[in-house]
Amino acid sequence: MKKDIRIAISGKSGCGNTTISRMVSDTLGLRFINFTFRSLAEEKGMSLKEVLDQAAKDDSWDREVDSRQLSLARGEGGCVLGSRLAIWMLKEADLMVYLKAKPETRASRIVKREGGSIESVAAFTAERDRQDRERYIRIYNIDNDDYSFADLIIDTDTVDPRTIADLIVSKVTEKLS
Repeated sequence: MKKDIRIAISGKSGCGNTTISRMVSDTLGLRFINFTFRSLAEEKGMSLKEVLDQAAKDDSWDREVDSRQLSLARGEGGCVLGSRLAIWMLKEADLMVYLKAKPETRASRIVKREGGSIESVAAFTAERDRQDRERYIRIYNIDNDDYSFADLIIDTDTVDPRTIADLIVSKVTEKLS
């Protein structure tokens, strides 16, 4: 298989984006790219909530994250780009994958990863989804609820990450052979 393949994996928070993207990149020996608002918050010494609040008022935050991850993805060699907008932004990807899960599954995973109460995390996540969608439509004219063009759409509610990663590896291998 060629080593300059690019795989774009998208999904909302708690769908398994980061975990699965990392597993696919490890399996295929590709660079893993996942530069997010969380990465930017760490870089700037801010909380995720502070960055999200800023992004709600100033589109430059989205543009910075998106341009940086695209620049990394378009760099030398292949990669797996895991981000909310990867399948919309990395149009030259060899495989576009969308991961989905029910809101309660997502909230449960986020609580397991970050702590907090299921109620507060579910409310925060629902509000973040709403704000993200509004921003993506306003900034890029992208409706992230329309992922029907993806090469592969996977419901992650009841499937373990290894099985999902193996399915993606199998699909990209099949597509490029």
